[in-house]
Amino acid sequence: MKHNVYLALGSNIGDRSSYLEQAINQLLNHDQIEFVSRSSIYETEPVGYIDQQSFLNMVVNVKTTLSPEKLLEEVQKIEAECGRIRDVRWGPRTLDLDILLYDEENMEMENLCIPHPRMWERAFVVVPLIELNPKLFVATLDKTIQEVYKEIPDKEGVEIWRPVIGGEGLEPSGN
Repeated sequence: MKHNVYLALGSNIGDRSSYLEQAINQLLNHDQIEFVSRSSIYETEPVGYIDQQSFLNMVVNVKTTLSPEKLLEEVQKIEAECGRIRDVRWGPRTLDLDILLYDEENMEMENLCIPHPRMWERAFVVVPLIELNPKLFVATLDKTIQEVYKEIPDKEGVEIWRPVIGGEGLEPSGN
């Protein structure tokens, strides 16, 4: 069975767009992940630990036969291959991949919570998610994604950096 998943991608070290593209290529080339769509890339101000460079953020929609735990292993492997070091919470990173939604699952484990616990508070996640699925209904909140967006107190600092064009980024690169 293929599961519908939304992943957040972010980078704020080095060639930020290159890290996002590397992650997308690895997802595209994975035999258990089918790439559905990608949002535009947004430049966003850091949240939490603010003494760092701005992020490039986006959301992708994929279908997968992987379990949530196996998908987490795969996205963490992609992060590691892109040089991700986890030393400062919310700190600078070459690449950050988060599982936002996995079907309509509601789960909490030691290393994985679905839906992602802070996604509804973050415009840099909600804005690209609206772009991909403006009619998304958030069952755990009993609200639409549009209603969630209206309730976010801080919507500033999320600007389109590179808009998505047509089917851009949907073909495997052969890497």
